[in-house]
Parts: sequence; structure tokens; C-alpha cells
Amino acid sequence: MEIAQVVGFGVFAAVIIIFIRQSRPDIAQLLSIAVGVVIVIYLLGYLSLMVNLITDLALEAEINTVFLRTLLRVIGVAYIAEFGAQVCKDAGEGSIAMKIELAGKLIILVMAIPIIVAVLEGIVNFIP
Repeated sequence: MEIAQVVGFGVFAAVIIIFIRQSRPDIAQLLSIAVGVVIVIYLLGYLSLMVNLITDLALEAEINTVFLRTLLRVIGVAYIAEFGAQVCKDAGEGSIAMKIELAGKLIILVMAIPIIVAVLEGIVNFIP
């Protein structure tokens, strides 16, 4: 059960950080960010497995790879933006976190334009 390892590591780190924060809040903040990065790095293997699985299924279903690549990129941008925003929130920089979230949303919107255009062209082609 990998989730038990992640949760155990996170809880253990949180307890250590609570004790360190009392005397050295600057070190505690850096340690908190480092623990978050370690957990994300640990999860990259699972992310790779999911991307490979989705890619294989899409190829078998003969789905246009442009849509698949766009979907995977959108998911990637969403996760990266969320992670960056959470790190900023943990560091007490809520304002920067909100700007990262806004940037992620705008980038996703721009990346989705080819899909939106394809859907609109499909709708136009059905209208006599």
C-alpha cells in the first residue's frame, strides 16, 4: 500500500516540522517545501504509468493524438499550477498563489483552443 507510505512520511514530517517551527520557523518552512517536493517526485512514477496507459488506450481506440496530447498537457499544467500555488500558500504568499492559479487557467484556455475549434467545426458541418 503505497498510500500508507506517503501518508506515513507526510505525517512524520509534519510532526517534525511542528517541533522545528517553534525554534526555527525559517528552517521549518524550507523543510515543508522539501517534503512536498519529495512526495511529488515519488508520485512521478505513477504519473508516467497513467500517461502510458492513456496513450495506449487512445491508440487502440484510434483517437486523434492531437486531442490526447492536448489533454495530457492540460492535465500537466493543472497539476503543476496547483502544486506551485500550494507551495506559495504554504510559504504565506497567497497573492502569488492566486496569480499562479490564474496563469494556469489562462494557459489551459489557450491550449484548449484547437479542441474548441475542432468542436465548433464539427457543429458547423452538421448544420445544413
